[in-house]
Amino acid sequence: MIRWYDNLYVDKLIKNKKEDIVQRINEGKVSPRIYCIILASNGSNLFDILNANELLFDYYKKREIFILGLAIGRNSAIELVVDMLEEVYRNTGDFKVKEYYKFS
Repeated sequence: MIRWYDNLYVDKLIKNKKEDIVQRINEGKVSPRIYCIILASNGSNLFDILNANELLFDYYKKREIFILGLAIGRNSAIELVVDMLEEVYRNTGDFKVKEYYKFS
């Protein structure tokens, strides 16, 4: 099941296409070049960056996925993660991402 962060982070290339991209992902359609920033699947990481097409695999369909951000291209996704981490640290003085986004 896919859940979306209310204040979804998006890169500047997605800003005007956000609703269309969210709809495509929810409908399970192929979304070339779109990367999702999600809460980490393990305790060792802060975030995972996935190509949106990976969400089409059964493995992800059986999991709860909480999408925090969308970007076009992996490099743009990495830049967005840096911005997100800076925000978390600026507001909390720590890198407790799950707590910041109210999930544990």
